[in-house]
Amino acid sequence: MGNVVFVLKLVVVAAVVCVIARLIDNAYVYFAGYVVLQYIVLATAWNILGGYTGYVNFGVAAFFAIGAYTTVVLHKLWSPPIPLDIVAGGVISGLIGLGTGYLTLRLRGTFFGIATLAMAVVAQTLVTNWSYVGGSRGTYVLRPMQAPILHIDYVQYLCLVMLVLSIVVVASARAIEHSRLGVGFATIRDDELAAEASGVPTLRLKLLATALSGGFMGMAGAPLPYYVTYLDPSSGFSLSTAVNTIAMPLIGGTASWPGPVIGAVLLGTLQQLATVTISSALSLLIVGLMLVGFVVAAPNGIIGWFSPHARSTPRWFHLRRTR
Repeated sequence: MGNVVFVLKLVVVAAVVCVIARLIDNAYVYFAGYVVLQYIVLATAWNILGGYTGYVNFGVAAFFAIGAYTTVVLHKLWSPPIPLDIVAGGVISGLIGLGTGYLTLRLRGTFFGIATLAMAVVAQTLVTNWSYVGGSRGTYVLRPMQAPILHIDYVQYLCLVMLVLSIVVVASARAIEHSRLGVGFATIRDDELAAEASGVPTLRLKLLATALSGGFMGMAGAPLPYYVTYLDPSSGFSLSTAVNTIAMPLIGGTASWPGPVIGAVLLGTLQQLATVTISSALSLLIVGLMLVGFVVAAPNGIIGWFSPHARSTPRWFHLRRTR
């Protein structure tokens, strides 16, 4: 019952956001809103593995791009509606996450992070040399002028789809956090050896966390070709997307579901404002300054300010003090 009430609250918040966007009546609001909502999905998805389980994934761009290129392939074959693209991108990214997890989750700490980064490089190399999806030249995906059924501008439709997806992912993350699954993830994050000795199926849980995290990231990337209309490896495997996705949960706090949401809204909004008022080149600078500031002033993130005794960052994020 608690999850149902929470979803209803999210729907109410989403309805208020839609009303405000309609009142502003500016096309850029939907372009910027799409990006912020996309980062909410990505940051929450990353936090399932990086925050709840304590395994840092540097292969964010790979899962995101796999979802985007799944849409490109389907667009060339059949051109299905966006919801089917999202489901397909999530399934394929989740399966690749499962396979990647099986090969790499026996590694721990820094070695696991390096392995996921290597996976992203391999995926980008394969896509760059795959001529069917445009290869290094990229490919165009022409979006319709209006959305089907709703008959609204297609960018507004994409923003609405991402809003619904963000509700699904945030609600899923909260449900995981308050379930036995979330407790299992937390035991791995706190002390994996002790969890194994206590009979916790750590490998199975890690595989599930990797599949869920990768699947949600793929779902976030699926609408991207219709949003940008031109997709190439440099935009699909964007460095800024990967950096933002990791920084947002760290700034907001990784121990609980509100942390990635707060970090994504705060950092994403600041970047969009800087893009309009100054320059888009400041995006990564903003990320770096905020990340350094929070490492010094609030190592547990914004959530840590309100719950100072909670560990809201993974073990790898803390520096050990030596005498």
